Amino acid sequence: MPATDVLDGAGLLSWARQAVAELVARRAEINALNVFPVPDSDTGSNMAHTMEAALKNAEALVEKKPESVDNAASIAAALAAGSVKGARGNSGVVLSQVLRGIAQSAEKGVITGEGITNSLSLALSFVNKAITDPVEGTVITVLRAASIAAAQDEEGTLTSIVESATQAARIALANTPSQLAALREAGVVDAGGRGFVILLDALLSVVTGEPIAGEGVELAERIAGLGSELSEGANAGEASRREASASEGVSEHGHGAAGYLEVMFYISGCSLDDVRDALAPLGDSLNIAQLDGDAGTVHIHSREAGTVIETAFGLGQVSDLRLEVLPDSPAQMPPTAGKRVVVAITPPGALAQLYAESGALVVPRTGEDQDIVVDVVSQARLSRASEIILLPNGMLDKYELASIERSSLAFEQSITIVPASKLVRGLAALSVHDPEQPLAMDTYAMVEATTAMRTARLKVATKARLTPAGPCAKGDILAVAGGVTIVVGEDVLGTVIDACRRMLEVGGEQITLLVEGELIADITAEAVQDGLPKHRRVDVAVYPADNLGSLVEIGVE
Repeated sequence: MPATDVLDGAGLLSWARQAVAELVARRAEINALNVFPVPDSDTGSNMAHTMEAALKNAEALVEKKPESVDNAASIAAALAAGSVKGARGNSGVVLSQVLRGIAQSAEKGVITGEGITNSLSLALSFVNKAITDPVEGTVITVLRAASIAAAQDEEGTLTSIVESATQAARIALANTPSQLAALREAGVVDAGGRGFVILLDALLSVVTGEPIAGEGVELAERIAGLGSELSEGANAGEASRREASASEGVSEHGHGAAGYLEVMFYISGCSLDDVRDALAPLGDSLNIAQLDGDAGTVHIHSREAGTVIETAFGLGQVSDLRLEVLPDSPAQMPPTAGKRVVVAITPPGALAQLYAESGALVVPRTGEDQDIVVDVVSQARLSRASEIILLPNGMLDKYELASIERSSLAFEQSITIVPASKLVRGLAALSVHDPEQPLAMDTYAMVEATTAMRTARLKVATKARLTPAGPCAKGDILAVAGGVTIVVGEDVLGTVIDACRRMLEVGGEQITLLVEGELIADITAEAVQDGLPKHRRVDVAVYPADNLGSLVEIGVE
């Protein structure tokens, strides 16, 4: 087939057929790469199934309206609709949004080089919106590279733009292990990114008229074999994979515990933003493949599948509901299982336990006689992690920090210090920690979280004096922020509420309170919430703390 400078409906259909043939043929290869976000070995199967659903919808349109084969807009719209309705897994959701980008760039009836550039740009925007928590080193990184390369192509022809995008995607795919620890440790590239490169290879083949490198006659045979046999093969492959997953789900040791499920369904007649807000607290890997404003396919991994389904039926019209047992979630891994750990300095007691439960390697600060430098470096070395993020939480001085940093070099460990000056700020940093992100990005997010939090401490006045908040008597309760007294009160709860109200004057939607053990019965989230302005929606979290050094520590963000 000769090279072309535009793609009409027939050309787009040819690409879809070639893409299906390639994805089906390489399904096992892509499945073997699948280690993130869960190692369930289904990315290849999901992408093949999704693309096949898209192709079937387009071919049904041509059968019903033969004249549509000449119109790229009609074919692209059918591909997008079929893929959204038939999307399987994370990768299927992403693929459907790529096809949606093509559909919105094919309005003139043909696709030019500019159309491909617009398609990739739109696809990137759609995918960013579809994925609740995008992670670098995945298909989104590969898609972004292709989009940038297409936009910067100097020739501007269809062929040159597709060539530039494909080459950039290949390079980005090869670099994914450097961005994602799970890939690096498994020695593989991203599975979804590999599937996307295959799609671009197929598009390049259609545009240039040349077979995919190394494929030749074999590829032609794959395309010729499309039809019922392909469908049966895909379904059989998926069925066997599901049986394997199910058998793992009932293992005695809990691997693939049946409580951790992939839930997918098509929903319509509702706001997809409302769907996202309602489901986000119920699981992870939440992706929504949008078709139009009030319809799309929802994908989520959850241990509360029943609640997910009940919530969905309460929001809109649900169809095509599918459940699949998943391997244990990455969150179940011990905090020292990867190449990076967070080491936190805390007082002994309840706070140490809270930090440990949040995923940190805790070193309690027990007293002046403690050699804290030795304790921190020893714990870091025992973790065998090559990257250490240290949360000093205001419990290490600059000389101790310098000694820890220098001592770590002897064991070929790099220590990055996040300037968490308060225990409550350390919790804020830990809440955004993501070991799958590159170290620089992970640290940046943690530093951003600490600096965004405003803090105050409550203490008892030791003498009568005049403060910036007014006069105080000995025994009064003072709320101090940044060395300045902002509230004087007679009881702890009232002072906490007044301090929170004062701190919320400049904004905030989350309050975290660390409370000394004997006060925890009186300082409850409900009691504090009742004292806050009723027109403001603020979440309040209260945690017990021992050896805090103050009555209460307040964090507002």
